[in-house]
Amino acid sequence: MQVHAYGLMLLLGIIAATWLTGRRYTGRWAFWSDPRGDLVFRVAMWGVLGGIVGARIYHVVTSWSTVDEEWWEPFAVWEGGLGVWGGIAGGVLVGAWVVKRSGESVLAFMDVVAPGLLLAQAIGRWGNYFNQELFGRPTDLPWGLEIAADFRPVGYLDVATFHPTFLYEFLWNLAAFAVVVWADRRFRLGHGRVVALYVMAYTLGRGWIEMLRIDDVQMNDVLGLRLNVWTSIVLFVAAAAWFVWSARRYPGRETVVRQARDEQEPTATG
Repeated sequence: MQVHAYGLMLLLGIIAATWLTGRRYTGRWAFWSDPRGDLVFRVAMWGVLGGIVGARIYHVVTSWSTVDEEWWEPFAVWEGGLGVWGGIAGGVLVGAWVVKRSGESVLAFMDVVAPGLLLAQAIGRWGNYFNQELFGRPTDLPWGLEIAADFRPVGYLDVATFHPTFLYEFLWNLAAFAVVVWADRRFRLGHGRVVALYVMAYTLGRGWIEMLRIDDVQMNDVLGLRLNVWTSIVLFVAAAAWFVWSARRYPGRETVVRQARDEQEPTATG
């Protein structure tokens, strides 16, 4: 049941992100009826494959101590263990390659995709709930998550409830999604600034949520902080720098890639 639920959450996240990206790219609710929607499907198909490979590689490299000795274990994506940073990197690289080959602007298309990634990540986090993984420190708060004894780390076998970090990240991602979509419409962001805002919003939440987690990984402590916390810090600074530089160098928004969405946006939003 756990394996099926985890996969179902991933599938729902992919579907939601693909639909939203198609809606933003073509300006149509039924984006598949637009000839340009074909690019969305191609990016989704190849990007998902690249994301799964990247996510698993990241998990195996940074959490090798949790990987069993069987030869097939590094490829066992059905058991969970998908590192979000590797998934984003793999999906972006493969997706960018597909967009580049189509002749479209990679940065402009990434700006279209960014809010959908937050939506997909929010939905996908429920897979951690069904797999009873990636929870936080013990807590007696009313919303504490009860974890079965078989899934509790060593040293916490006598503790029943833990911080539901999957829920915290789900709520944070939904809030970040709303902020990014609002800012994009309000300020007509372009030239990679939607992506930068997505990275800043996500890493800001991921940093403090990561500090609550107690799962053991091989590269758990780097100068007193978890590796994923350092990753969040570095990416936040890089995204903020890009946002400021891009705003000064390329004010405004590209008109070619998202012209259809901009024309229909007033009707779609009221």
